[in-house]
Amino acid sequence: MSTITLPHLTQAQAPLTREITAVNEHGEVTPLAIPSERALTVYVDKRELVTLMTLGGHPELLVLGFLRNQRLVRSVDEIESITVDWEVGAAAVKTRQGITDIEERTSKRVVTTGCGQGSVFGDLMDEVDQIVLPEATLTQGQLYGIVNAIRLQESTYKSAGSVHGCALFRGEEMLIFVEDVGRHNAIDTIAGWMWLQDPAAMAGADKVFYTTGRLTSEMVIKSAQMGVPIVVSRSGITQMGHMVAERVGLCTIGRATNKHFLCYTGAQRLKLQPELAGAKLRVAA
Repeated sequence: MSTITLPHLTQAQAPLTREITAVNEHGEVTPLAIPSERALTVYVDKRELVTLMTLGGHPELLVLGFLRNQRLVRSVDEIESITVDWEVGAAAVKTRQGITDIEERTSKRVVTTGCGQGSVFGDLMDEVDQIVLPEATLTQGQLYGIVNAIRLQESTYKSAGSVHGCALFRGEEMLIFVEDVGRHNAIDTIAGWMWLQDPAAMAGADKVFYTTGRLTSEMVIKSAQMGVPIVVSRSGITQMGHMVAERVGLCTIGRATNKHFLCYTGAQRLKLQPELAGAKLRVAA
């Protein structure tokens, strides 16, 4: 990392939940926690770019990963600083050399499916064919370890619900866990975090990305852009997500709960150990 100048980032975390009262089916007033949701307007070199709806847990990493996954910046050292001010709900990004043709590059905006209305600037399929994922495999035992680690993870979802979670694993070791109101924000935050780490340590061959949300085309593309060749979800996959995953050779595993899962694409990367799933019940004729 000695040849890379990392950006200066503020640490402007905001409360993840707030307390309210609700009335239950018995007519009783009960206190409960709900996820916070706040608008963060991103300015790049004083030019308004986008407004993100977010929990606000890691806003600087979210903005950094958003710029990375939207392909507006190619290297982390292009960013001089990211300053978040929750009093005005703004993130000010200062680049070192500016972003070439930013108006043209952000003029075509595709709104994608899912919570938080994810967006992609430019052609959704740009550069997909140039992505070459590293050789990597995951054993069924490691997959079960990942699912169990997520089950045990303390989370805003457990206390307040209504959020998506994403995590990056090295084998069964959880490197980072992020929650946000949309899975797009959560994966962008992880992408931002990865950019601040040692590039050698972040090589994707031994990494697995986990999401609680659906495997849409955007989620598949972002994982591939991050160089992570295996994605696990407790939800399913969309038609375009399946198509893109096959196109780039990415392994997608969905409906992963307890010992159940479905491998949709890239099955050669999954080393099956069916004995770990237990005996399959036979239904009498």
